[in-house]
Amino acid sequence: MLLEVRDLQVEFHTRDGVAKAVNGVNYSVDAGETLAVLGESGSGKSVTAQAIMGILDIPPGKITGGEILFQGEDLLKMKEDERRKVRGAGMAMIFQDALSSLNPVLSVGDQLGEMFVVHRGMSRKDARAKAVELMDRVRIPAAAERVRQYPHQFSGGMRQRIMIAMALALEPALIIADEPTTALDVTVQAQVMDLLAELQREYNMGLILITHDLGVVADVADRIAVMYAGRIVETAPVHDIYKAPAHPYTRGLLDSIPRLDHKGLELYAIKGLPPNLMDIPPGCAFHPRCPMAQDVCRTDVPPLYEVSETRGSACHFWRECLDG
Repeated sequence: MLLEVRDLQVEFHTRDGVAKAVNGVNYSVDAGETLAVLGESGSGKSVTAQAIMGILDIPPGKITGGEILFQGEDLLKMKEDERRKVRGAGMAMIFQDALSSLNPVLSVGDQLGEMFVVHRGMSRKDARAKAVELMDRVRIPAAAERVRQYPHQFSGGMRQRIMIAMALALEPALIIADEPTTALDVTVQAQVMDLLAELQREYNMGLILITHDLGVVADVADRIAVMYAGRIVETAPVHDIYKAPAHPYTRGLLDSIPRLDHKGLELYAIKGLPPNLMDIPPGCAFHPRCPMAQDVCRTDVPPLYEVSETRGSACHFWRECLDG
C-alpha cells in the first residue's frame, strides 16, 4: 500500500471554540490508483490533504489522533527535516489556485528549477534545462522561450500545467490534486484532467483527486471516498457509486447533477446547510438534512458498514438506500 490514512483526527482551536474538521478519516491509495475524495466545502477534504502533506497551519490546527502511513512509515512520527525530504520527492500537491500558489516575482523557470537545485544539487543552468523539459512534458508551447516568463503572463490553464510540472519535477510516488480544475472552463478542465491521467499512467503514481464535482471524476477515478462533516460516509469503486449509491448524501450529490433528460425540470438541491463543525449534531451528522432519517440516526453515530468487500457506507439504512 502506497498511502494509508488511519483514524485521522484534526481540530482547529479558535476564539469561538474547537472546530472538529476531521473526525476519524480512513482511506488508502496504491501505486497507479486514483482515489477521488468528494464532498461539499467544509467537509474536511483539503484539511486531510494538508495533514498528509505536513503543511497544516499549526496553530490553530492540531492533529489529535491517527496515523498517516506512507510506504509503510508513519509520517506523524517523523521529525520535520525527515518530513521535508518526503515532500516533493515522495509526494507532491497541486493546489487549486495556481496564481496565488506561484511566486509572482520569480520566473516559472526559476520556480521549477529550484526543486532540482534544492533536492538534487543541480547547477542553475542544468536546473533551467530541466524546467524547459518539464514544461515541454506538460505541453506548454515554446517552453524554451516561455521559461523566462512570469506567472501572470500565462493563462489559467497554462498556470495549472506549470503547477502539474512542479509536482512532477522529482517524480513522486503520490500526487494530491486539490480541486485542480477550479475556475477553468470546461474545455480546459478536460485537457488538464486528461494530462493528469496520462502522466499518472506513465509514472505509475498514486493520485488523490479532491473535488466537489462528480462529473470531473467519472472517467478518471478508480475509487471514490465521500466526506461529510469530517468523516468518510461512503467509499466504493467509482462505477458502483454512480450505479447505486449506498448513502443518502451521495445520492443527493448525484441527484444535483444537471441531466439532459431532465430539461425544464427544477434542479435538485440537498436541503439545509452543512453543520457547524464546532457543534456537530449528535448521531449521524447528516440526519438534519436526510430524507431517510429516523430516531436511531439522531442518537447513534453509524459506523462504516461493510456493504461489500470493496465498499462501505456510514448509514444505518444503507440497504434501503441501495434499493432506491
